Amino acid sequence: MLFCYSCWCNIFKRCCGPKELKSRNINLGKLTPGQFPANAIRNQKYNIITFLPMVLYQQFKFFLNLYFLIMATSQFVPDIRIGYLYTYWGPLCFVLFITICREAIDDLRRHKRDQEVNNQKCKRLLNDRNRPYEIVAAHKLKVGDLIIVDKDERVPADLVLLRTSESSGTVFVRTDQLDGETDWKLRLAVPATQKLANDHQLFEISAELYAEKPQKDIHSFIGTFSRMDSVNTDESLDLENTLWTNCVIASGQATGVVIYTGPETRSVMNNSQPRSKVGLLDIEVNTITKLLFVAVIGLAFLMIVLKGFNGPWYRYLFRFVLLFSYIIPIRVNLDMGKSYYSWSIGKDPHMKGTAVRCTTIPEELGRISYLLSDKTGTLTQNSMVLKRLHLGSGCYAGDSFDEVTAVLRTAYLSSGESPMLNNGVPTQFRRSETTRVKDAVQALALCHNVTPTYESDNHDSGSIASETEADQHLQATSMEVIYQASSPDEVALVHWTQEVGLTLFRRDTNSMQLKAPDGRLMNYAILQNFPFTSETKRMGIIVKDLTTGEILFYLKGADVVMAAIVQYTDWLDEEVGNMARDGLRTLVVAKKVLTEEQYFDFEKRYNAARLSTVDRVTRVSQVVESLEREMELLCITGVEDKLQDNVRTTLEVLRNAGIKIWMLTGDKLETATCIAKSSRLVSRTQGLHVFKKVVTRTDAHLELNAYRKKQDCALVISGESLEVCLSYYQQEFMELATAAPSVVCCRCSPTQKAQVVQLIQQHTGKRTAAVGDGGNDVSMIQQADAGIGIEGREGKQASLAGDFSIPQFSHLARLLLVHGRKSYKRSASLSQFVIHRGLIISTMQAVFSSVFYLSSVALYQGFLMVGYATVYTMFPVFSLVLDQDVSPEIALTYPELYKDLAKGRSLSYKTFFIWVLVSIYQGGVIMYGALLLFEDEFIHIVAISFTSLILTELIMVALNIRTWHCLMILAEFFSLALYGLSLIILHDYFDAEFIKTLDFLWKVTGITLISCLPLYILKFLRKKFSPPSYTKLS
Repeated sequence: MLFCYSCWCNIFKRCCGPKELKSRNINLGKLTPGQFPANAIRNQKYNIITFLPMVLYQQFKFFLNLYFLIMATSQFVPDIRIGYLYTYWGPLCFVLFITICREAIDDLRRHKRDQEVNNQKCKRLLNDRNRPYEIVAAHKLKVGDLIIVDKDERVPADLVLLRTSESSGTVFVRTDQLDGETDWKLRLAVPATQKLANDHQLFEISAELYAEKPQKDIHSFIGTFSRMDSVNTDESLDLENTLWTNCVIASGQATGVVIYTGPETRSVMNNSQPRSKVGLLDIEVNTITKLLFVAVIGLAFLMIVLKGFNGPWYRYLFRFVLLFSYIIPIRVNLDMGKSYYSWSIGKDPHMKGTAVRCTTIPEELGRISYLLSDKTGTLTQNSMVLKRLHLGSGCYAGDSFDEVTAVLRTAYLSSGESPMLNNGVPTQFRRSETTRVKDAVQALALCHNVTPTYESDNHDSGSIASETEADQHLQATSMEVIYQASSPDEVALVHWTQEVGLTLFRRDTNSMQLKAPDGRLMNYAILQNFPFTSETKRMGIIVKDLTTGEILFYLKGADVVMAAIVQYTDWLDEEVGNMARDGLRTLVVAKKVLTEEQYFDFEKRYNAARLSTVDRVTRVSQVVESLEREMELLCITGVEDKLQDNVRTTLEVLRNAGIKIWMLTGDKLETATCIAKSSRLVSRTQGLHVFKKVVTRTDAHLELNAYRKKQDCALVISGESLEVCLSYYQQEFMELATAAPSVVCCRCSPTQKAQVVQLIQQHTGKRTAAVGDGGNDVSMIQQADAGIGIEGREGKQASLAGDFSIPQFSHLARLLLVHGRKSYKRSASLSQFVIHRGLIISTMQAVFSSVFYLSSVALYQGFLMVGYATVYTMFPVFSLVLDQDVSPEIALTYPELYKDLAKGRSLSYKTFFIWVLVSIYQGGVIMYGALLLFEDEFIHIVAISFTSLILTELIMVALNIRTWHCLMILAEFFSLALYGLSLIILHDYFDAEFIKTLDFLWKVTGITLISCLPLYILKFLRKKFSPPSYTKLS
């Protein structure tokens, strides 16, 4: 027995338990032993086996559906059966059928979208010289496969980079879909494989690659590469040698070996599992249902107390519970309503391309209090453009850039030396504007780490350094230049210098070539290069003009560090402040002319510092800083990261709607702050508190206190500081952050984004929406109550994982304020009518039972009960999905109307108890009226009361409609016609002769008027003396 138990446990662990992650050794060009997951992404919630059990579980965890299942099952017991089986099983099966169909369609759509990504075409290398590669779908890739990834292609699996089309073995990749960072990343091929003559030789060498076990951290990797043939070498591998899934090759071509696939890739490991989301309105209806159930039990027990505990009283008790079970609303109208809202969102002509992935939660869009947005690709286009250039004496922007072009052409066409120089020594007199412009543009063209590559129509890339100048000129005119750099800001500056006439023509590690406006090629030797780091916040370069022999030191960086380095800074702070307020990313550019003696002295000290074994970093920085003194301030640049269309307007509308907006990005603090300002996420009147880097509990405490003292101030915090604050002061931090007008979290990992969403949900209990366009946003989107994916330029992963998919950020305002409002208001109205419909007939049943000696006999038999909830009242009640309180134009013009929705007043305990009172009043009037007015037979009670009931329900729907639609009128008359036909056909339920008499007509009319007229009068008075806010605008 014990042996069988352990066997079952082992089988369960192998099939259902978490898979053990293992490191792997890959023999290059050979099959890799071991079991590894398929290289497929999966956003589906179900599979063939789990579909039916999980859908049924999701339905029966709602109390009302479980209640109806128990009630329907009880009808198989003859002693407590009331009427026919179909009166209970019919509606329940119909609801389940609709739900199963809807979930099946949703999941099939997810499967179809997953297939699109999994069937991405890839080039897999073959050990065959006649057929070097084959085209395969991404899901067929296995660990150990050698694949080629071309320019602008998504990397389909985690790779170690073996070869690139660049002779240097480098390739630039875009990782914004993985970590949200806009900077391009430089990746290096394994030196031993880059040296090979061609890709086919990868199959001929004997080499082994070790890769650590899969893990979440996208910023680290540990591996080794070993050759075991005649070239016996071991090389360590780190992050620079990898290409993670969802990165995009920025230029050239890359060849790599697959090391992780599918769920073991870094991208998927940072995503959370898709979950079944339940709307707040569904939870509220479920709570009300439990109250109604208590009312049913209480009413049934009261009947038994009045009847007396004689005989099989418990059987009578259960029969009464069954009789009053119509108090509990059935969900069919609500579920069909959700499907209609989802369909109408997808068909909105103002939001073409919008898709609803999850049709169970459209009304959630009307209750959002917190919106969490990604930055790159969501708010911005990740396209940098130089917007402003300030020289101290003047500012150039937009149209005035043509003046720069003209001035530059004049400066380079004029012969002779530069007017500010005499044998390399700067003059003291005031420089002319022409010289200022020339020096500034030349500094921007030389001070960077940008490399130009030329690509012909067949997309072959490579350096043209070996060609003569004449050949280079011919080639460049027939090829498209592509600038490569780790920073898009630098690319923007070099692009601008090209536009105004000074082009970066060629660059390698030791030299650079510029093309002047007059066509001359100017050669420079690169003597030293000081790359940008987050600590120094600046980058520098020392170049030598090979024509004049002049040695120039250029430096550019953040204003906070450059202010202490440059001379004559009286205008610096003011202009940097002006640009920052406009949301531009500023760089201060400076220059210093060095004599040969100065440079040789610096080089000697610099090389000595680099050879130091103790405190090397400090010594090198000290030597460089000795050069960074009394530099000449040339200009300030203002670069804009282009925003998506109508982002400012959309954010303003959402903020006016009472939605607090958080920006969660993996990008740098400076970049995130600039975008927060330029997008008006932080309004001009609000302050901005940048949370200092905290490491200890004391640091966190001091920073929290500093922020607590500020009012109406947006918060900017890094992922590391956020982690520390949440570790020690989670409650305090969340109180401050959720009260802030807006929050910016930078350097956030995908897991941290999801954690922030979860904390807001737990701390505030409010509804959250998350919007993003990258693979790094999937966890956040899946965690939010309403996940909204934008179909980005680099991939569809966020769009596929979202509950809703939109083509651009600006559609968000209409999605929430128009469709969210409609869905919530309509669902609330529909819920109330479904509850009212059950309560009124249950009240009539209670009156009937109490008058007729507390008998547990149904008032209406068979088809009348089924027909009441379906054919007679379903169409008018369901037509409420077409109702609207305000037009879309008013909802967008007055976003403040949205604030009331978050309070949930459309369906609350207050409105519920009002409808309970209305139902009791109307049910009592109809039943007592029918009992008082009938004269001969019992069948006349049925005819009078049931006709009055149907008319009352139709009139109540009409009284509560705010905007009439032609289909609503049609539904009312169609239901009335159907009932009229039933009166003629159903002889078993109605006396055909009696219903033709005037006696029947006046009794029904009188009862209906008494039940509806007082409510109409109350509604009229309320509308006149206390109208809702929206009626004043309509």
